[in-house]
Amino acid sequence: MPIWIYFVIAGIIVSGIMAIRAARQEREVEDQWIEQEGQKYISRMNEEKRKKHLSKQDTA
Repeated sequence: MPIWIYFVIAGIIVSGIMAIRAARQEREVEDQWIEQEGQKYISRMNEEKRKKHLSKQDTA
């Protein structure tokens, strides 16, 4: 077999490994973003709950 075939096979393998690594890193970044957005949402909901609770105490 010619040597260039080995280079092509090695290139395909390296390309696959790099694609898997990039997908994993992208997933981690996306998970971090989702976690941050979730925390923002939860803090907003807690703030609304606190405001409702304070307004109920003021009217009572």
